Amino acid sequence: MNLAAQPIGVFDSGIGGLTVVRQLRRLLPHEDLVYLGDTARVPYGTKSPAAVVRFACEDTQFLLRHNVKAVVVACNTASAWALSTLTQRFDVPVFGVILPGARAALDTTRVGRIGIIATNATIRSMAYNKAILARNDTVQLYARACPLLVPLVEEGWMDHPVTRAALREYLRPLLRRRIDTLVLGCTHYPLLKTAISKIVGPRVRLVDSAETCAEFVRERLAHLRLLNTRRRRAGTIQPFVTDEVERFSTVAAQFLGEAVETVIKVDLAAV
Repeated sequence: MNLAAQPIGVFDSGIGGLTVVRQLRRLLPHEDLVYLGDTARVPYGTKSPAAVVRFACEDTQFLLRHNVKAVVVACNTASAWALSTLTQRFDVPVFGVILPGARAALDTTRVGRIGIIATNATIRSMAYNKAILARNDTVQLYARACPLLVPLVEEGWMDHPVTRAALREYLRPLLRRRIDTLVLGCTHYPLLKTAISKIVGPRVRLVDSAETCAEFVRERLAHLRLLNTRRRRAGTIQPFVTDEVERFSTVAAQFLGEAVETVIKVDLAAV
């Protein structure tokens, strides 16, 4: 069996993981992707750690039934709480978004004052703090949970007065701390990058967890000799969701800028 020819699996609680898919398409255009959006249970960021671990295991098990060669956890909350369980339980490479984001934050900051915005669950896990401080314990970290942002993105309100007001409220305390780097610690947040940039200004550099994750996946798959270097055609994207098929199809086509395969609704409890 040619493992390198098999698809890469990607999962998230909703549409946010499409930011990772878009970056994977940019960096690895010949790879086939299988995407699972657990839209019936979005958001993961308000759930208990035990629930997040269970959901992540079910998501991974589903992707493995589609013969994926690796799994990308395109969700900061699931990366924070479930990554260690997934790597122990499943016999494929599993990549999260937090380690690449932590590395990029340290490479980006000039004065060692880093802000982190994420879901409640990711902030509670202290995963970014631990990953950053393990590499440099002299930096100052300022974290803020932003629970309203994922529902606003899922609603499609990327450029809406309510969203801009919420962002100003969430970011104001971090700006008072004179941060020079802001980690977008949720894969939904790159969809708000334009609005965030207008609020924080040019002196604050943004670390996009989707970009850094895709770069890390390419690096690790190359190291493991799992990149598909023989294929010349463009890779395909097969999306699955657990709810809201029509809405996801519209958003996916608009966001990725390309047609995707027919979106299929699945019941994770039945597979």
